[in-house]
Amino acid sequence: MATAMDWLPWSLLLFSLMCETSAFYVPGVAPINFHQNDPVEIKAVKLTSSRTQLPYEYYSLPFCQPSKITYKAENLGEVLRGDRIVNTPFQVLMNSEKKCEVLCSQSNKPVTLTVEQSRLVAERITEDYYVHLIADNLPVATRLELYSNRDSDDKKKEKDVQFEHGYRLGFTDVNKIYLHNHLSFILYYHREDMEEDQEHTYRVVRFEVIPQSIRLEDLKADEKSSCTLPEGTNSSPQEIDPTKENQLYFTYSVHWEESDIKWASRWDTYLTMSDVQIHWFSIINSVVVVFFLSGILSMIIIRTLRKDIANYNKEDDIEDTMEESGWKLVHGDVFRPPQYPMILSSLLGSGIQLFCMILIVIFVAMLGMLSPSSRGALMTTACFLFMFMGVFGGFSAGRLYRTLKGHRWKKGAFCTATLYPGVVFGICFVLNCFIWGKHSSGAQPYDNPVRTNQIPRQIPEQRWYMNRFVGILMAGILPFGAMFIELFFIFSAIWENQFYYLFGFLFLVFIILVVSCSQISIVMVYFQLCAEDYRWWWRNFLVSGGSAFYVLVYAIFYFVNKLDIVEFIPSLLYFGYTALMVLSFWLLTGTIGFYAAYMFVRKIYAAVKID
Repeated sequence: MATAMDWLPWSLLLFSLMCETSAFYVPGVAPINFHQNDPVEIKAVKLTSSRTQLPYEYYSLPFCQPSKITYKAENLGEVLRGDRIVNTPFQVLMNSEKKCEVLCSQSNKPVTLTVEQSRLVAERITEDYYVHLIADNLPVATRLELYSNRDSDDKKKEKDVQFEHGYRLGFTDVNKIYLHNHLSFILYYHREDMEEDQEHTYRVVRFEVIPQSIRLEDLKADEKSSCTLPEGTNSSPQEIDPTKENQLYFTYSVHWEESDIKWASRWDTYLTMSDVQIHWFSIINSVVVVFFLSGILSMIIIRTLRKDIANYNKEDDIEDTMEESGWKLVHGDVFRPPQYPMILSSLLGSGIQLFCMILIVIFVAMLGMLSPSSRGALMTTACFLFMFMGVFGGFSAGRLYRTLKGHRWKKGAFCTATLYPGVVFGICFVLNCFIWGKHSSGAQPYDNPVRTNQIPRQIPEQRWYMNRFVGILMAGILPFGAMFIELFFIFSAIWENQFYYLFGFLFLVFIILVVSCSQISIVMVYFQLCAEDYRWWWRNFLVSGGSAFYVLVYAIFYFVNKLDIVEFIPSLLYFGYTALMVLSFWLLTGTIGFYAAYMFVRKIYAAVKID
């Protein structure tokens, strides 16, 4: 067992990897070079809201449509994310300005929204929906300029620039609903270095939008689909009355700016997080605390075990040794098969699948191989890896099942392949119904170091702190404390449509999680065996996953304090998918702790002399 100092070189290596990941970019994604006046296609992705958690496709609202609607073929990850990428009628040319252009205008006539369409648009605006567009695979962003020092003079105020993904469909003011019907696109390009006799090429490096609401009377449109924007702040916003028909123009303008940002770094703006200092502080704090405690626990356990083993292996003073500690007394029962060995081995096999899948995905993503420019690549990779990791999960489950004296290997293999995926499918199927309404037989068993007695040993009365639920609460604190800050960023990415791409941090947190779960599991099983309770199989699996309980509590706290969800269906979706996350996290941490404790138990009983 390593001390905190032993982990220091690895920590420095991981931090250096995190600093270097910005140089990587996903293979197979090549830049697109545009010439002057080449078309830059604007596509729509979907409509999202953190209040409802229900994505809708772009043309579910009465936006202007092109003559032919073409949907992009999505991969598995995009389908699971709810993306429906489709073309739009926006006409944007490289490095070509447009002051004001009218969409879907026929003979200078405005668009008329029916009462039903008006009601739908008003409903989406009140639900805080955002519209997501892409240009050259870059998502549109809204610039937010915040003042960092509010109490100082106006001249000394500094602007803190942040970016909001997508743009708001509209806004409400004094019980009135207004639609953002004019979009001012700001696209940044990087001019590529070329030879003197060659034409310059350009690459899109940023896509911003300024949404505006301008009423019909203030937009002057001509027969050539051009329009004139009102000057200054003299215009009024475009109101949407859900009780009647509404007439309006959908308009847009295009502005190009040259940028020094190179194509390989164009995602940095979108992936920049506003509270990086908090992030760094939490990671460093977790590393120091967890490795320090792990080092202390390791030294205590090792010194105690050395003393126990030395005393047990003495041929004299056996009676005094028996009274001093109790874990040797249960050597004849410690490997007795538990109840429901098939279910236990199946759950642990699924945990091995999750562990292998998560480890590979986080490591590959940390190296920059899963870029956000490849939409859905992360989720697609995770799904396929989980399927392929079934080889390791099935082998582990089969080997453990044979170790636990199981003989129905075919049923065990079927249970391993269907138990966890079946639960996931069942929960997802039920949630989607609400949305629609709105392994190997040759596996060798482990060779245990001691034989199991035919008659089970009587277990003495246990102290209150050996209660299973108390153990879950105690064992889950340290692993959860090491990762709860990172959990906030993950929840923000999932439920508030934020980008998450700090996989270097995540990989380090994952290593910390593995170490802390293993250490706590070993300590808990050691105390249990010292109390002469040999029923450690299920208890250790449940207790090792104790941090999942705190994840559930944190998810409830996040729902109440961070999200503005009040309706039944969005709440059901949140807690349904959260239940899947908690279940998966419990399987993951429970499996890590179980195998750490299993190796520990085999080591200590192999080190003592058994008569």
